[in-house]
Amino acid sequence: MKEHIKKNAHQYRLLGLLVILLIVMGILAPGKFLTVKNFKNMGFQMAEFGILAIGMSVVIMTGGINLSIVNSAMLASIVSAMAMRTLYNGGEGMADIPVILIGVAITVVIAIACGMINGFFVAYIGVLPILVTLGTQTVFDGIALNITRGSGVSGFPKLFQKIGAGTLGQIPYTMLIYVVVIVVAYLMIERSRWGISVYMVGGNEKATRFSGINTKKTIMGVYVFSAVLSGLAGILMTSRYNSAKADYGSSYTMQAVAATVLGGTSINGGSGHVLGTVIAVAIIQVISSGFNILKINRNFTDIATGLILVGVLALNHFVNKGSLKKRVRVSVK
Repeated sequence: MKEHIKKNAHQYRLLGLLVILLIVMGILAPGKFLTVKNFKNMGFQMAEFGILAIGMSVVIMTGGINLSIVNSAMLASIVSAMAMRTLYNGGEGMADIPVILIGVAITVVIAIACGMINGFFVAYIGVLPILVTLGTQTVFDGIALNITRGSGVSGFPKLFQKIGAGTLGQIPYTMLIYVVVIVVAYLMIERSRWGISVYMVGGNEKATRFSGINTKKTIMGVYVFSAVLSGLAGILMTSRYNSAKADYGSSYTMQAVAATVLGGTSINGGSGHVLGTVIAVAIIQVISSGFNILKINRNFTDIATGLILVGVLALNHFVNKGSLKKRVRVSVK
């Protein structure tokens, strides 16, 4: 148990910070923050943000980055939304369930295609991930804007809106989907052979390649996995807003990077934990929701998140530095 706590010290520190923030927000906004209604509202937004953050963290574990994660999600959602609107035709076309299934399938297929484009240029051409995804971010966003002319796409079956806005009792469907994603991502990244190869590529891509692992295939898989999660997040956003638009979720890209780093994933790759990212997402969501209830300027959310990020990273640095010095003293003795 002691060894487990020591190994996952960063996650426990984050968990402690999350508990402190919940208590503080509960004191500052009594009767408003620690309520079922507020937690339900948090659940709707946290799910889509969390899914995107997990997708981002998996890419960063390999030493890469996916700046187009939100743009690919919205491009896929827009094409899917237009298809659903045409097939549904205001209730005079196909039935609700077939329309929704086709729409979801289109979203996933287009998202995967976007992920394969990123993965191909990074893994097989050798272009830096930040340059590739910065370029595809612009391309995907430009295509989406040209298709919609900057306006939203709506006109879906009413049943579709329940995916992003419906609840099972007091629990949003989106949170149930998020929990499934967390479990699947955890098993794939931290409990599978593929997950081991992801960490190895991030630690040392050349050594991993010489060890017999197909690093190109692993990197391609990472970007496709990230794209699938982005497509799922796009479905949730489109359903929650009951429309698809190019600029939905535009702030999530940098927030996903912040949550990933705050969660303990090294920006250089080779280390990280899915559960750490999940806790970091919850911390950012608690700050955002709490500030909203307290009617604090939204810009201060970014300031507070940045300060916490810097503080936690600084704490980790000094803790790790202290541990290193201790190990050196022991080895010298």
